[in-house]
Amino acid sequence: MLIERIYDEDLAQASYLIGCQANGTAVVVDGRRDIAVYQELAEKNGMKIVAVTETHIHADYLSGTRELAAATGAKIYVSGEGGPDWQYEFDGERLYDGDKITIGNISIQAVHTPGHTPEHLSFLVTDGAFSDQPGYLLSGDFVFSGDLGRPDLLDEAAGGIDTRFEGAKQLFASLRDKFLTLPDYVQVHPAHGAGSACGKALGAIPSSTVGYERLYSWWGPYLAANDEQGFIDELLDGQPDAHAYFGRMKRENREGPAVMGERAPLKELDTADVAKDLAADKVTFIDTRPNSEVHEGTVARSLNVPAGKSVASYGAWVVNPETDKNPLVLLAKDQEQAMDMWDHLVRVGIDNVAGYLTSIEGLPMTTPKLIQPEELKGFDAAMIVDVRNRSEHIAGNIAGSYQLSGGRIMWHLDKLPADGTIVTYCQSGVRNSVAASALRRAGYDVVELDGSYAAWDAFQQTRQNVVSAK
Repeated sequence: MLIERIYDEDLAQASYLIGCQANGTAVVVDGRRDIAVYQELAEKNGMKIVAVTETHIHADYLSGTRELAAATGAKIYVSGEGGPDWQYEFDGERLYDGDKITIGNISIQAVHTPGHTPEHLSFLVTDGAFSDQPGYLLSGDFVFSGDLGRPDLLDEAAGGIDTRFEGAKQLFASLRDKFLTLPDYVQVHPAHGAGSACGKALGAIPSSTVGYERLYSWWGPYLAANDEQGFIDELLDGQPDAHAYFGRMKRENREGPAVMGERAPLKELDTADVAKDLAADKVTFIDTRPNSEVHEGTVARSLNVPAGKSVASYGAWVVNPETDKNPLVLLAKDQEQAMDMWDHLVRVGIDNVAGYLTSIEGLPMTTPKLIQPEELKGFDAAMIVDVRNRSEHIAGNIAGSYQLSGGRIMWHLDKLPADGTIVTYCQSGVRNSVAASALRRAGYDVVELDGSYAAWDAFQQTRQNVVSAK
């Protein structure tokens, strides 16, 4: 048996290819939409992908289940659990608690583990060539290394009302009745790692075991004492802000993400043509440089989505394909980088990319306004907005600032003043530049705090030391 973990650093998301080496067939679990990685992995191991499935209706990325099935002819399996409100709306065989997918010597058994979502399945994997007992659990967003899938996302991102309490109870029951009844040696392979917003304390370790989580996870003592209320209180306390685009992911994943098919390589565009389209507001330019370079000058009304490991995350903060119909033009050093960034964007349903430019020379330019920490006290700001997460704001903030995380700000413009200048900050300036660029494009007068909270805090410390010295 082969189990391969495919990890996306951008979204801290893990998908899996499980293959039977005896008959050369494979199953992909929780695949993403840029599917070449699975096809290449299967080909490398002499396998054919015959089935695709997923643990639940995801909120943080757009599922590649339909994309992969269309490309390979694989059969789709999705959860039929969760009741009428949590049924997938596209074709595929429904899996219920105890149902199995079999490839060669391998058995993949669905285990209904509600809590993170009502329909959530985990998958118990048995390698029949070695044992008739399961040795592995693909736990999806149920159990992570050191944490659990949050039960409040349906409230935070999908329009639910107080579903978190029932979800927390379901998680407790799923742990008690399903997870902790497994042998301690069963390996646990979760769908997310550190950095995901699907939990509050995810570990970076790629896998764990039932026994290790039983003994050392934060929730273990609550289950050992059968303390459901203590468990619920601890679980719901301090969860991070959920990105607003999660609601769109939920809807599209339930309905069935659009199948893109084979994508033609992006072409380098003519600068003069792009300049004309920008003037006519027919395209949206994505400046992919670091915020330090953007602050020296950027394309007017462009969005800052810095190249690197967070293109999907930041892209979904500032581009809503349901309302933003302009095709995107990416700034990239070459076609390879442009294609890589496009791969990241399609993971969150941002498919409409017209092409790329390798330079901003010849385009209409602007210089983002900055304010230095020492200038802030006397500045006439209509609002100071902290675009960090709630937990960061609570740990320390600029007095009088209003917290609205970067992943939510464009969906809550009603919280911002219609007139006057808004000062924005994050921790170091990266997230701030992303959010500020979107606000400027939306017509707000925005001034970024140069160096953000870290610079402001350093200034405060220096000033306090000077006063103390006197």
